[in-house]
Amino acid sequence: MWDERYSTEEYAYGKNPNDFLKANYKAIPKGKVLCLAEGEGRNAVFLARQGYTVTAVDASQVGLSKANKLAEEHGVSIELIHADLADFDPGDSEWDGIVSIFCPLPSALRKEVHKRVVKGLKQNGIFLVEAYTPDQLKHRTGGGNSAELMTSKESLIDQLDSLNFIHLIELEREVIEGKYHTGLAAVVQAIALKEQRD
Repeated sequence: MWDERYSTEEYAYGKNPNDFLKANYKAIPKGKVLCLAEGEGRNAVFLARQGYTVTAVDASQVGLSKANKLAEEHGVSIELIHADLADFDPGDSEWDGIVSIFCPLPSALRKEVHKRVVKGLKQNGIFLVEAYTPDQLKHRTGGGNSAELMTSKESLIDQLDSLNFIHLIELEREVIEGKYHTGLAAVVQAIALKEQRD
């Protein structure tokens, strides 16, 4: 599905970064950032332009090729990893920041990925998330039609209980990102800190 979606000349979700990331990227310590399910690279390229060392992982080789092209357009480089998140291991205390923007995963897999995210963050690392909530089904402005692939504030609290939430909110906002995310949307936004342990 994703190879097909990304196979057009245009960028399915546009070339501009996600609004929540753009407004809050400075919460992430300067250093290494991992972008999950990064698709065509808009968020990874934005972060690279701000001086971060960025790795983008995605299951679509077509999307990653477009991410590389976008990086070249902006004169930055990003590391690209072709992998399914079911199989991808972000390592142990590797990342200053991990970013997940509209990453649709079945709940069981999302729980496992979030466990790996916590392990993969360095002390004082930041996990930044924006996802559709099940309320998005009434808007139908992006995110598909399965509540199983959507996230709630409660599930983030449950799955990221070892992190400290700096910001956590469910809200409705206009999401204008290419032709697949356009209009009023129900989202959850989170910025979570892996605090230094004594």
